[in-house]
Amino acid sequence: MGLYTLDQTGNIFLYALFLAANNIPKIVLPLIAGPFLDKRSRQKTVYTLDFLSATLFVLMFMLTRTGYFNYSVFLVLSVVLGGLDSVYTVAYDSFFPMLVTEGNFSKAYSVSSLLYPLAIMMTPVAAFIYKKFGLPPLFMFNALSFLIAAIFETKIKVIETHMKSGGDISSFKGFMAEFRKGFHYIRAEKGLLIITVYFFVSTLTNIGMDTLWIPYFESVPTLGIMAYSYATAINVAGRLVGGGLQYRLALPAKKKFAIAMTVYVLSCVINGSVLFLPFVLMVLFFFTDGFLSVISFNIRISTTQSYVPEEYRGRFNGCFQMVCNAGMIVGQLLAGALAKSYSCRAIIIVLMGTNLIAALAIMYRGRCHVMPIFNRDV
Repeated sequence: MGLYTLDQTGNIFLYALFLAANNIPKIVLPLIAGPFLDKRSRQKTVYTLDFLSATLFVLMFMLTRTGYFNYSVFLVLSVVLGGLDSVYTVAYDSFFPMLVTEGNFSKAYSVSSLLYPLAIMMTPVAAFIYKKFGLPPLFMFNALSFLIAAIFETKIKVIETHMKSGGDISSFKGFMAEFRKGFHYIRAEKGLLIITVYFFVSTLTNIGMDTLWIPYFESVPTLGIMAYSYATAINVAGRLVGGGLQYRLALPAKKKFAIAMTVYVLSCVINGSVLFLPFVLMVLFFFTDGFLSVISFNIRISTTQSYVPEEYRGRFNGCFQMVCNAGMIVGQLLAGALAKSYSCRAIIIVLMGTNLIAALAIMYRGRCHVMPIFNRDV
């Protein structure tokens, strides 16, 4: 593919800029939320945020139902929802392991990994409803979904032992003391630090690549947006198959780091070369990437969440999410800026090359610290 015209590159950059702007609250809020979630009820935080999200979607439903639409108002609401989502992610990631019995982390996260592809499968349904009935029904559906989730979350029975640990965050001084403890813990845990640093680079490069998929498919006459939809559906199918197999087949503990490293390398090769292939092979590569991504996700999250002590899990997850969200924003802006001068395929090759170098220079080089975390029966 040749370089984009000035008008096209401008659109890509504005598209990337809009994506990055909506993610800005996700940098600071997870970091602040971590110490609170290590001293306060994670369950209450989860269902309170779901009730708030339901309320906001009801408000959006009422506004659009009357025909009102103001771009600035809805942009603010979008940013607020993004902020709630960023805190919710940390709260959920810290709360979910408390519901899993020892020895079942891998199976639990295999089931959890199926939720994302199932949600993605609803995208064409949402597009159909939007074209047929407009925005209000979608907002009401979201409101009801959050409300139902929140009601069920209030019924969960769990003893939150982390609240019994020492430390007080009722004052700014106490909060900062607990905040610093979290950073000292992550810095002392070399394996967790290496994983976090690598996933900053991995998120940056993968999100940068994802930002360019739609513009690339739209710009190629033989592909188009429908081809992108098919490729996405096949990728989701790969995720579903991968999650299902991992639930039934336990990975050997001593091989988990080697498997994860293999996945990181193969994913870079697959994503860096997929746009140079005919569509039939492209679909096969998208399926393989979806399959592999679930494997690496399950290894990383099940082992780290079972490794981090209960009293530090909120702060670790907050720091990890902050780092990944920062990578997300940088990746989106970088991809949008580079698209002004270079083709999408060239940018993706550079991004995947960077990811590959990071996998070898950070994860593989630090394997003596990461292997004790990854290579465990969980």
